[in-house]
Amino acid sequence: MVNHFPSVWLPAPQTLSQNLHLSSHDVHIWKINLKQSEAQVRTFQETLSSDEIARAKRFYFPEHQQRFIIGRGSLRMILGSYLNIEPQKIEFDYHERGKPFLAAKFQDSGLFFNLSHSQDLGLLGVSYQRLIGVDLEYMRPMSDLENLAQRFFLPAEYEIIKSLNSDEKQKVFFRYWTCKEAYLKATGDGLVKLENIGIDLKINQAAQLLFTGNWQLQELTPADNFAAAVVVANDHKKNHNFHFWQYQ
Repeated sequence: MVNHFPSVWLPAPQTLSQNLHLSSHDVHIWKINLKQSEAQVRTFQETLSSDEIARAKRFYFPEHQQRFIIGRGSLRMILGSYLNIEPQKIEFDYHERGKPFLAAKFQDSGLFFNLSHSQDLGLLGVSYQRLIGVDLEYMRPMSDLENLAQRFFLPAEYEIIKSLNSDEKQKVFFRYWTCKEAYLKATGDGLVKLENIGIDLKINQAAQLLFTGNWQLQELTPADNFAAAVVVANDHKKNHNFHFWQYQ
């Protein structure tokens, strides 16, 4: 099996401003519990902007509304600790495909981030002056798995998926998917280019991007039955130093 990286998620410092210094070699990964008490949901909601609250209300199911509120509220809390400001004062702009980034007034901070969530789990990556993409997926049974692999993966990747037994097929599919998605989220491209991203992936080895470029790919296992990956821009020879925090 692939090495389960990381093995330990450290509890967040009681005062978030402690130990949250980021250098250009650091990447902080935050694991977020998206299932919280009603009181905690209300606390997070108080940090949101009016457009975020409106977006939350558009979700039909209450649990989906709560997951969005907790995820976006946690994002604001964590980024506020790096910026040393109150979370409700953070402002976002959005790329064409909807990826949020800090508004122009915060550009001097050098912070880049990306948030992904699946079921009751969220994963946030934060880097300094480095583009970053994160993808997280709950490994659920899918009847059309091979069809999706044929549509979105390279032919050689599709053949690998076809050759595996049902249990391995599911795990490898989600490993491919999260690696590709993390890269496209880092670059800001959408799913339309998913089939153009080659991944060197073996059952017992960590995946690698199959092209030359200044990017570092890291697979993660944040919880049982979840696959995740982080891709960070990397223009130096040293790999990034990853730090892992459990938030909430």
